[in-house]
This record gives sequence, C-alpha cells and structure tokens, in this order.
Amino acid sequence: MSLDLSKTVKQILDMVAGLKTRRQERLDRIRRAGNVLEAQAPQTDALMKKIALSRTTWLVAEPVERIDACHAAPPVPADHTVLATDGSHIDVDRHHAAHCYLLNIGSVMLRYGSHPDARLESHPRVYSEDADLVIASPDGLREVPVEGNLLGVKRSVEECRRLAEMVRDLPPDVRALGLVDGTLIQWNLEAQPDFVSELLLEKGYLAHLEEIRTVARDRMVSIAAYISFPRSTDVVNALRVALCPRETVDSDRCPTCTTRECYGIAGVRDRDLFAGLLQPGERSALFVSPSRIQRRYGPHVVHFFYLRLDGEIARVEVPAWVARDKERLELTHALVLDQCRRGDGYPVALSEAHEKAVVTGADREAFWRLVDESMVGEHLPLTESAKSRSKRTRWL
Repeated sequence: MSLDLSKTVKQILDMVAGLKTRRQERLDRIRRAGNVLEAQAPQTDALMKKIALSRTTWLVAEPVERIDACHAAPPVPADHTVLATDGSHIDVDRHHAAHCYLLNIGSVMLRYGSHPDARLESHPRVYSEDADLVIASPDGLREVPVEGNLLGVKRSVEECRRLAEMVRDLPPDVRALGLVDGTLIQWNLEAQPDFVSELLLEKGYLAHLEEIRTVARDRMVSIAAYISFPRSTDVVNALRVALCPRETVDSDRCPTCTTRECYGIAGVRDRDLFAGLLQPGERSALFVSPSRIQRRYGPHVVHFFYLRLDGEIARVEVPAWVARDKERLELTHALVLDQCRRGDGYPVALSEAHEKAVVTGADREAFWRLVDESMVGEHLPLTESAKSRSKRTRWL
C-alpha cells in the first residue's frame, strides 16, 4: 500500500476537532440566513429589482415568486412513465498509440400503473475520427480537442440525444418525466470559443431539448435534472444582496465597504437554508439561474427549485417551458419525489441508468488492452509513452 494512513491519524483528528469547534458558528449563520429569508419574503418584488441592478462576481438567483413559498407534493398519477439517461466515458489517453475515446450511455424506461414495464439498455460508442477528436473553427485556424471537461459536455449532449429518442417513442396518451443526473446548465462551455459552443450547445444539447419540447406540445411530458446534495449558494447570495446597505450592489467594491453585513451569512449553502423551511415532500419557490451561458438557452432557460426528502435537500432543474406550465411543473414535483421514495432517497430510474452506464477501472484496462491487441492484429505500430510502460513495471 503506497498510502501510509498511520501518518495522517493526527491530522484527521485535528481536522475533526476544528469542525466541531466551528459547528456552532455555522449553525448561527444558518439561523441568521433563515431570519433574513423570513424578513425579505414580503419584499420579494423589491429584492428582485435590487438583484437586477446588482453587479456581483458571485451567482445570484432570481426569484420567480415569493422566496419563502412552499408547495406541497401533488398526487402521483396512477399510470405514468419515467425515462432516465446517464453516461460514463473513457477519455483520450495521450500515452496510448490510438487516439480515441468511448462514451457509454445508459438509458432506462420504467412504466408504472395498469401495464407496468421496464427497459434498461446501454449504448457504448467509440469515437476515433478527426471530426470527433477535435472541434475546428470555421476558418480552420483553431482546433479545440474534445477531452477532459469538453468530453463531459459531449457526454451530456449524447445523454440528451438518447432521452429525446426515448421521448419520441412514447405513446401519445402518456404522462411522462425524463430525468438526467446533474445539471442542465453547461457551465464548461462558458469559457469556450463561440464555434465550440455553437456546435455542442446550439446544434447539440439545445437542439435535443427542442426535440423534446416539440414532442411535449402534444403530450404531457416533462424533463428535469436532479442534483443530489447540492453545493449551490445562489439563493443565499440573493439574501446577501438584500443585506447589503448599498442601494446598488457592486461586489468589486466590497473591499472598501466597512459594514460587510452580507458576510454574516457567507458560507451557508442553499440546502442548509431550505432544510429549515421545507417539510418532507415540499418544494421551494422557483428561481432562475443567472449563468451567462443561459443567454443562449432561449425557451430552455434553466429554472430550479429545492425539494425536501427524508434524508436531504435536492436541487431540481427544469427548462422554462416546464417551469411556466403549472401542470408539467406539478408532474415533475410529484414524479421526482415518487422516484426518490422508491429509490431510497435517490431517483430509482437514475440509479438504474447509472448502473447501465458505469465504466469501471477494470473496464478501462480491458478497453485499452483490446485496442492494443486489435492494432497488433492489423500489424500497426504500437507506440506508447515511457510513463505508460513504467506503470506496468516494478523496479524495486
């Protein structure tokens, strides 16, 4: 074993002692944030105007309704269908001779009610063409490799593509919810060149969301993203704006501010705030995410709410066309909650989709071994880095 845990024991004990010491301070901040929420709720309209005029370096949620709103769970339709997709991948490995990557998309269809049914599938695909490995600018002067975070975006596009295919196959009289794990907001595209965002977002991800919206015009279909144990602070940041004594908030000028009243709730997460507000099964008010990438989303601008489960607070994201339709929004609330209760706190459809998509460490080794063996079989040169060879060799 390369990690000597015995040398970390004291460090861990010191860390835990520090957490215990700071626990009361954290609880005080959460209580203070709850008090601010209660005080600001009757002035939600004024808060919305102040947020609109603010300039902050931190994300500030825009409330769509009174910020302390709590909505009870609607009834679950007797007959309904839940669709889910999730993905995993094997990234490009520059230490191997073959430049390629693999995406494995898991998909699940669960039908409940008078005609129960289930379909669980996986869809692995290897990408090795030049057009798959790099995204080139229209003038051909720039190329961005599809790997790392950008490959994660590509995976999201393929998850959404598969979900759109499943939605198209639904019967016309169905009530259905499509689920993806994580967020609908493609944060990793914010810093990318326009030609990359255009291909992966407008012509990819959003195009597939639009396919789903088109089908949903004639059917009661909704779509949502589920985030377990979220780390978001968007709503708390809105309360920080409310606490600022300045009429127009400018976070770049905060170092010159002598009061810094907003610091009293800094470090509180949205889940901490809504844990004290929501009852089990209830959802919070709707909010709009302020991400810059959302300017490209059009009818799919991401809204979100928080959902109180027995064991945690989850964040649920929906596109605008779902958020603005009361029946679709209530269907989303009811079915996400039902899925979590069936799945021991996590949507069972997403859990099953993950199981179909997961790529283990052993899978990765087997994949690269198969690639190498196939190249040898075709008498292709099998070159690899010295680092790759050294990992398979013990020198001492």
